[in-house]
Amino acid sequence: MQTSKGLTIFSWSLFDFANTIFSMNIVSLYFALWVTVDKGGRDILYSSALGISTLLIIFSLPILGILSDGYERRMPFLIFFTLISVIFTGLIGVFDHLFLGLIFFGIANYGYHSSLVFYDALLPQVAGEETHLGKVSGYGVAMGYLGAILGLLMVKPFVLRGGRSGAFIPTAVLFLLFSLPCFFIVKDAKEKKIDWERIHHHFFAAVKKLINTFVNARKYPAVFTFLLANFIYSDATNTIIVFMAVYTKKVIQMTDTQIVYFLITSTSFAVVGSYFCGFICDRIGPRKTLIGVLLGWCFTLSLAVVSFSPFLFWFVGPLAGICLGSVWVSARALLVKVSPTEKLGEFFGLYGLTEKFATVIGPLIWGLTVFIFEPLGIVRYRIAVGMLLFFMCCGLFVLTKVPE
Repeated sequence: MQTSKGLTIFSWSLFDFANTIFSMNIVSLYFALWVTVDKGGRDILYSSALGISTLLIIFSLPILGILSDGYERRMPFLIFFTLISVIFTGLIGVFDHLFLGLIFFGIANYGYHSSLVFYDALLPQVAGEETHLGKVSGYGVAMGYLGAILGLLMVKPFVLRGGRSGAFIPTAVLFLLFSLPCFFIVKDAKEKKIDWERIHHHFFAAVKKLINTFVNARKYPAVFTFLLANFIYSDATNTIIVFMAVYTKKVIQMTDTQIVYFLITSTSFAVVGSYFCGFICDRIGPRKTLIGVLLGWCFTLSLAVVSFSPFLFWFVGPLAGICLGSVWVSARALLVKVSPTEKLGEFFGLYGLTEKFATVIGPLIWGLTVFIFEPLGIVRYRIAVGMLLFFMCCGLFVLTKVPE
């Protein structure tokens, strides 16, 4: 019996709903607080676990991409890596031990990011016609935002009852539950046996192509300058995603319930920011839009440094949400504008790579800053945000060198 196209698209996009339950509850909120507050661990421990797992993701991306394209079956890999993430997320809650938790988190984060490689690769098949790619992709993004918000609300009662460690098993269950429609309804179009000799050959070809892509970027000054700017300011934006909850708890001293609603508000404004940013990009151009967004980030981070009360910090959340939603929209649009059409795929791959490296470097800088200035007490967190502001200003300066 053939599955309807609409049901297939809905089931595929529901996986975005599922995986953002993990990213919001684990990466952005409860695991960070569990490490730094409940277990008394230093921020650098969380930064290191996140950084190591992200580095493993970066180095395995070529082989995962080749498996995806060469085998022409995405679903077995999607299911496998999702189950890895689900199982090890649950194990954090089962053992409730700091160092085991850091190891389990690293594995869960690796499984989460690896599953996205195969999920994204399903898009052309699910969309069917090329003209529907943007619309179907948009459904996934919308479901992702919805998953982030509803995921926080669904897990919150378990945290109120069992503390932050009570978030891990429910998050794992919800991640699995909302992934099931994708597992059972979305089917691979083709099935092919794995040719390991071919994969071995193509792996080294992919590495060589990656090096050539970097060299090619140097030949296009506008592209290279943009990618450098993107790496610098992404050090700040990616760190904000990871450590906003820690800053809100330790410096602003919000309760966990207040932090949940703070993140929901920020995410809602991210939806608004990403929606309206598209119209602004079309009107004044992506370069001017992105410069304006980074100026907004500089103001938001400055406000975060000087905020001494929850009331004032409530203005930081919506502003950060708007900037976060807008920066992704305008950055991608600018890359399209400055890249030669025939090189667009290569440069988008390099763009994704700079984002991943920024996820390693930014949180590590935060962790080291907080560690070095530990004798200063809570002020060390304001210094860490000041470091993010410095990176944002540097990224803005480099971006101004990108030609119109």
